[in-house]
Amino acid sequence: MSDPPVLVSRDGHVETWTLNRPDIRNAISDDEMIDAIVASVERVNRDDEVRVVVLTGAGSAFSAGGNVTAMAEKSGMFAGSPAQMREGYRHGIQRIPRALYECDVPVIAAVNGPAVGAGCDLTLMCDLRIASSRAFFAESFVKLGIIPGDGGAWFLPRVVGAARAAEMALTGDRVDARTALEWGLVSRVVEPDELLPAAFDLARRIAVNPPRAVRMTKRLLRESGHSSLTSLLELSAALQPLGHHTDDHMEALTAMREKREGEYTGD
Repeated sequence: MSDPPVLVSRDGHVETWTLNRPDIRNAISDDEMIDAIVASVERVNRDDEVRVVVLTGAGSAFSAGGNVTAMAEKSGMFAGSPAQMREGYRHGIQRIPRALYECDVPVIAAVNGPAVGAGCDLTLMCDLRIASSRAFFAESFVKLGIIPGDGGAWFLPRVVGAARAAEMALTGDRVDARTALEWGLVSRVVEPDELLPAAFDLARRIAVNPPRAVRMTKRLLRESGHSSLTSLLELSAALQPLGHHTDDHMEALTAMREKREGEYTGD
């Protein structure tokens, strides 16, 4: 049996997903990888014990995005007529942005190496990004004569702004880790051996908080990207009482008054 396309491990309330196809630089366009990512999201959405996910890549690359060999051979999701290829995208790689957008827990991309094409977009689908100094990002679809077929044209401007998104998408040029930090594409750049410890430290800082409040806060942040202020205030008013009626809310108030760290169960 071949190794799983995504390796999953857990440390306390933090789960790590490692893209595990280093021989093809962790391409994410094959059905097996797509199925594994989507299944992982669906699983953690049902598992209250998971509070944060760290996503990284095995080997030297984070992800090369599409499988270029399959593109050249016109196989897999790249096979068939234009109409068939459209369905291949819709029922193939586009399942990943839909799944990650609906992921209830925060996802931190620990970008260990090149994040190219759909691999770059995969980092944008995460809530937070920390990069190794060896990483670079490239919205490089135009270099292959194609477009961002996985939602990159939606995610990229929301992370780096319209002007820099246009520069990345229309040139296809690489953006090194330091520039990515300057542009707000990542929140931190660290040396390679510090990458996972830095990502886990951030994950644990999130995971110590009341988990239902974290999940609802993530949902509000997602909705804020396309909601009016009035709509977001209405959603906030509907969600807030759910927080007030949790045991964790009372524990947080008690811990604050007693000047100690809270201990949260998700109840």
